[in-house]
Amino acid sequence: MLAARPLRSVCLPCQLRLLALVENNFNGHYRVSIRALPRANNRRPRITTGRSFTTSQLRRTPDEVPRNVGESEPSRSLEHMEEMVRYVRRTFGNSLPEKFLTAEEYTIYERLYGPPLQRIPSEDVVRSLKREEALSESALLEEGADGVPEETRFHDRNTTEAESEMAGLGVPGGGDTIGVEGRSPQEIRALLRLRQDILNAMDALPVEEDPEYGPEETEEGEESEGEGGYEDIEEPNVYTSAESIRTHPHTLAGRSGTSPTTLSLPQANFLAPIESLLSNVKPKHHTASAEKIFGGAGLPWSPFSPASKKHLQQRPIALEASQSHMTDQEGDAFLSCVMPGVYAAVMSTLVEVRKRLGGSWLSELLYKEGGPRLLDAGAGGAGVIAWREVLRAEWERIREKQGKGGPESPPNELPFGKATTITGSEALRHRVSRFMENTTFIPRIPDYVQVSGLAAQGDQSSSASRKQYDIIIAAHTLWPLREDYQRKRQVQNLWSLLNPNGGVLILLEKGLPRGFEAIAGAREMLLSNHISCPEATEYASKDSESTPKGTKETGMIIAPCTNHTKCPMYLMPGLSHSRKDFCHFKQRYIRPPFLQRIMHAVDRNHEDVKFSYLAVQRGRDERATNGLTQGAEAAEAAFSGYGAKPGDKDYQPTHPLSLPRSILPPLKRRKHVIIDVCTPAGKLERWTIPRSFGRQAYRDASKSSWGDLWPLGAKTRVPKNVRLGGKREEMGRGKRREKRVFEVEVGEKGMEGVRELVGWKGKGKKIGGKARKEKAPREITEDSF
Repeated sequence: MLAARPLRSVCLPCQLRLLALVENNFNGHYRVSIRALPRANNRRPRITTGRSFTTSQLRRTPDEVPRNVGESEPSRSLEHMEEMVRYVRRTFGNSLPEKFLTAEEYTIYERLYGPPLQRIPSEDVVRSLKREEALSESALLEEGADGVPEETRFHDRNTTEAESEMAGLGVPGGGDTIGVEGRSPQEIRALLRLRQDILNAMDALPVEEDPEYGPEETEEGEESEGEGGYEDIEEPNVYTSAESIRTHPHTLAGRSGTSPTTLSLPQANFLAPIESLLSNVKPKHHTASAEKIFGGAGLPWSPFSPASKKHLQQRPIALEASQSHMTDQEGDAFLSCVMPGVYAAVMSTLVEVRKRLGGSWLSELLYKEGGPRLLDAGAGGAGVIAWREVLRAEWERIREKQGKGGPESPPNELPFGKATTITGSEALRHRVSRFMENTTFIPRIPDYVQVSGLAAQGDQSSSASRKQYDIIIAAHTLWPLREDYQRKRQVQNLWSLLNPNGGVLILLEKGLPRGFEAIAGAREMLLSNHISCPEATEYASKDSESTPKGTKETGMIIAPCTNHTKCPMYLMPGLSHSRKDFCHFKQRYIRPPFLQRIMHAVDRNHEDVKFSYLAVQRGRDERATNGLTQGAEAAEAAFSGYGAKPGDKDYQPTHPLSLPRSILPPLKRRKHVIIDVCTPAGKLERWTIPRSFGRQAYRDASKSSWGDLWPLGAKTRVPKNVRLGGKREEMGRGKRREKRVFEVEVGEKGMEGVRELVGWKGKGKKIGGKARKEKAPREITEDSF
């Protein structure tokens, strides 16, 4: 039985370079000048029968003389070297064979892609090349005598004799494989010269572009979007056009997080400056100081939450951007260990806010006079960088929509607006200011809570010079405050700094129970005192009953909640002991090289940062303007599902904020999917979507992720049991139990009675130098037990 299989061929430039390496025993670099063909015509030019070429030795120009590594090639233009570097990138991916590029080409490689993740020994590449050359001809698998498939070779009768000769020499007209093997360095050198003569003759032929195919996009255009690591990483879970066609429109609108799900940090304006600042620090000393600051290996006191450190006491980030003193070692540790994780969490949150508010929100800020105003209140500058990446992506989308294509505009033409960053220490301010332009640095957040009280009493001069921001990113600012009243005062101050005409406040903490409780407490305070709802527009003061009621402001919760009721995971305010379930999400990103060294990472190069967050908007409410419905009615409609597509008779448009959100990773079982959701009615439920419920719903449920909004309903639902813990006193911990002492009376006939001694501390015990008076015994009855 014969079975054909396709065999992979080796490209022509790789064959030449690797054979040259074999000839020189990997001691030098044999350069063969090959002109890069235009990318617009992927098909190689064929040699017509009317033209002939010679295989004799041609007179070489100085540009074609072989050179070693490090020697300059003045005739090679920058475009040719960049084309070769991109070709190597497409061929080998993140790896790079040793001694494969010249010094100039390697410099361009690092500038475009950074250092390679792995260097492949040249011996392994050549060994793989020879195996592929041996299988380069057409092959069939024939069943042998013992039943094991054996490879057999055959010759295609339709192939002409000239094409076979050209295929053997590796000419582009017939094939890219090598059919003739040199058994000595002299034969290999002769074959290389012959191949070079053929290529030189073919280069002299005019290259005609196929009119059917237009010019392809340049590499610069493809890489301009990927510089921020925002939209163009190829992954299995990237939603392509075919995926978009098969997925329901409501499901696409409800998906959360970045696309692709794995985020790449921006190289030009984030990673490269940090690497430059850390270049003067020894990696060993930097790793030791980082582990000492952030709690040892795994950095449990950083934005990360390693699973191996769950048994440790929960603590906030060891370094705060607002702390007044920070050493040089602590400043370096903040850049390398805190900023990457905070950037990933803030970027995920900003993308979710952009999806829920729509493009009109950012478009309004971009066209605003002076641009948007941003306050980074805890990220140390990472929030500013993430915000500018989102603005750049939105600006490019608007230009493309308006038909103003072309190269990307310079950064100074983008309306970044004004940014303010909180940096309390001189060490951190000196480092962050090296790679952040047009940014104001202040040591602490302005306290306007007391000023608001003076303005309410009639002193309007105090609020005349108050600054207001269009967006405030407060990352890791609540948990470090120990007392609850301090956190409430901090949230009230941030709320007063927001623009009352659509300002957005983002609160973010670590994805741990204590971090969630800080966010949930801020949410409860905002709903009770500031954000109004149709049911309640006033709030009563807790100070005294005689104090007049206050009026709430117009506002709404953007994410992650789709309800404005009490949080079902925060039924009891304050700290909860032994809490297992809490609302949090995660964002995966590629670790930078300096963080890889600190983490001693070998197996994987990505990190999942977990966080809890809250995004609210002041001055606008979709429930009043766009007819957004939440509550029990919206929950019932979401359970029934919005399965109809646009164009159907029973199609019903829906708002994403009236849909339930997945609060845990979906359980994808055989023939059914289980999703734990928080409904618009403020209840936790477990929805089951079997295959029998619908092909579209089951298919989208199997592709859903943690944090998505689910619009297609379910077949069954049950209440979700959550482990919220409780107070230490209620759980029998924290309060010391008193000893109970019993006195047994024994007579002639046995035990006659049992009495409990109340308040007994032992005989002879004294308190304050005086003998303790014992209380009278109490009779024990059946009711006592």
